[in-house]
Amino acid sequence: MKKKVLFICVHNSARSQMAEAFLNLICPDYFEAHSAGLEPGALNPLAVEAMREVGVDISGKKTQAVFDVFKTGEFFPFVITVCDETSAERCPIFPGVTQRLHWSFPDPAALCGTHDERLEGVRKIRDQIRARIKAWCDEMCAVEA
Repeated sequence: MKKKVLFICVHNSARSQMAEAFLNLICPDYFEAHSAGLEPGALNPLAVEAMREVGVDISGKKTQAVFDVFKTGEFFPFVITVCDETSAERCPIFPGVTQRLHWSFPDPAALCGTHDERLEGVRKIRDQIRARIKAWCDEMCAVEA
C-alpha cells in the first residue's frame, strides 16, 4: 500500500508543488504525494516553467491550505516541510503524523533579478528538490527491501 506524504510550505506555490510532482514521478509505487500551504497563493510561474523544462507539467495544479487538508481527516505517515530556514518557524505543524521531516530549500519567491536570473535560481532549487526526493526514495525503498 502506498504511503501518503504531505509536503508543506508557506504558500504551496513552488517548493511543495515541485516536491509533490517529483515524488509522484520518481517513486509512484511506494508513495502518494500531496502538498499544501499555510497561506496558499497562486502557482509561481517560474516554478511551472522550470518544471516544464524537465518534462513535468504542474500548470494545472491548484494551491490548497493545510487546514483544508487537515479537515479531510486523511492520515499522512510523512509530513515534510520544505520552507527555507528563515521561514521554518512559519511552517505549520500537522498533527497526527508518524514522521515529520524538514528539508530546507530557498524560497523562489524571494529571488531577485531579471526573469532569466530568477529562472536560473528556480532551476537550482528544482534540481536540489529532485536530488533530495531521489535520495529519500532510494533510502526508503532500501529500508523496505
